[in-house]
Amino acid sequence: MAVCARVTDTSENRATRYPLLSQPHIVLHGPVDHDMYASFRRQLADAPKDGPLVVAISTLGGDPEVARLMGDELRLLRDYTGRETLFLGKVAVYSAGATFMASFPVDKRFLTRGTRIMVHERILTKTIELSGPLKSVVAGLKASLHEIEESVRIEEEGFRGLVAGSKIAFEEVQKRAPTNWYIEAEEARDLGLVLDLI
Repeated sequence: MAVCARVTDTSENRATRYPLLSQPHIVLHGPVDHDMYASFRRQLADAPKDGPLVVAISTLGGDPEVARLMGDELRLLRDYTGRETLFLGKVAVYSAGATFMASFPVDKRFLTRGTRIMVHERILTKTIELSGPLKSVVAGLKASLHEIEESVRIEEEGFRGLVAGSKIAFEEVQKRAPTNWYIEAEEARDLGLVLDLI
């Protein structure tokens, strides 16, 4: 199936241009967590070993590191086998779902009509208790600061991956992510964030 050419036809039969998307090999839904990862691994093991691999997801979000892990496994599959992997977002691709979507090239991403993508900054909730010798308190504070700084770097890598190859500038994501940026399917297509809608 050739998916690289942009389809501009607005006919009701657009979905027939991408027949593989009608029956994804891996279907993920619910929170992005370790249960989703276990389901992902099972479905990946049971999927056909040849031909394009279609992965569908619908999620309100969850653990961004689990999303990165699933995405990295698909990247390794592409790198080592040359196999094409296609992303299909359904209904809601929020937060960690958008992080997962970022692991696919923009010309391999699809959404169902009416789907929304939501991008936001990572959230940290942490209580720091200061107790003990002053040098150990300083070391503890520096460790927490390093954790935050590294999380910001990881977040920015994800934002860059999400918009790479699209019409959206990295700075635009940085500006809009703090207030939860919702992107409708048609807008995502028009901005080149996904190839097409079905």
